[in-house]
Amino acid sequence: MATIRGRSGKLIADFRYMGMRCRETTTLEDNAYNRRILKKRLEQLEAEIILGTFEYEKYFPKSKRLEEFKEKRSQQIAVQTNVPLFKEFTELWFKQKQIEWRASYQQKVSIVIKNYLIPAFGNQVLSKIKKSDLLNFRASLAKVTHGNDQTSLKASRINQIMTPLRMILNDAAERYEFESPYKNINNLKESKIEVTPFSLEEVHKILTMVRDDFKPYYTIRFFTGMRTSEIDGLQWKNIDLQRREIHIREALVNGVLGGTKTYGSDRTIQMNDRVYQAFLQQKSLNNGKSSFVFCNRDGGPLDYRLVNKRVWHPILRFLGLKPRRAYQTRHTAATLWLSAGENPEWIARQLGHSTTEMLFRVYSRYIPNVTRRDGSAFEAMLERLNTEELAHEQ
Repeated sequence: MATIRGRSGKLIADFRYMGMRCRETTTLEDNAYNRRILKKRLEQLEAEIILGTFEYEKYFPKSKRLEEFKEKRSQQIAVQTNVPLFKEFTELWFKQKQIEWRASYQQKVSIVIKNYLIPAFGNQVLSKIKKSDLLNFRASLAKVTHGNDQTSLKASRINQIMTPLRMILNDAAERYEFESPYKNINNLKESKIEVTPFSLEEVHKILTMVRDDFKPYYTIRFFTGMRTSEIDGLQWKNIDLQRREIHIREALVNGVLGGTKTYGSDRTIQMNDRVYQAFLQQKSLNNGKSSFVFCNRDGGPLDYRLVNKRVWHPILRFLGLKPRRAYQTRHTAATLWLSAGENPEWIARQLGHSTTEMLFRVYSRYIPNVTRRDGSAFEAMLERLNTEELAHEQ
């Protein structure tokens, strides 16, 4: 039976819950009137405990033991309903799904689970999570800031966080036969991909002024459209100089060499003459010291963060060009090909897109009415650039 005690002029509620003694200090002054009020509250509290409807946070919202009893209550419900806690199921679910994913995607999902999903839903019974909980969680993500400038999470990032949550809940609902709360929750509308490519003249300036040991690196980036992870993970075994082909089979993500971004990213890129010459130059610079085409002094793969800090951003500042990510070299290749009149299907294959859909969606304003088919138009554009360079040297 609950009792009332006094300490330092305040009333203390003393009762038992889930087999444990609980003592909670109230804000009520210790007097006869307040003791009668607290007595009635404790009678109601004990009745709710008996009925199984007691919610600790309703009576003691600032209690230090709140999380402890929330977890115990969730575990109790999990046993009664035979539905596990979110964190328990998610751990199992992730282990089972890993075999389906590439290492880079495993890492992304793991970060989302650890940093966002477990803190929000970890101790909740899966079947007790409501749609309103999901919408409130998504709304809270919009208030999260990151970086030195405290930028809010973009819609695309919020969608990336919500996707594993949807997968987990839908899978759990199917296994434990309850209705998934993730119904009729659409993705947030994402802003269009920012495309700020360099002009051919700007590319020429960069390749002219960049450090000699990085000229082949950026030449190949600008004229093949490879992703950062693809060129940094590129190995000589995947370069066929005789056939002038680059075989994209691996990618370097956070220093770990693994599969490419998607299965469609595995592809063969055709070299134009400028790219071919850049590989010959790099082979001379590399001098057999590494299996990686581009490597550091120790023969290991490049760290894109250091390259950006020491080479990429300094050259843009030196030339007075608009700051932008090195990934824009990929967009530059795509837009130059399109501007030259190359066939969109050929460009899509070069970039590793399974269809031309993304090409038209992202680069539509760069697509002329008449197209060629085989890369010859772009080759002609580069030939004109070579002519201009020779004229400049003379």
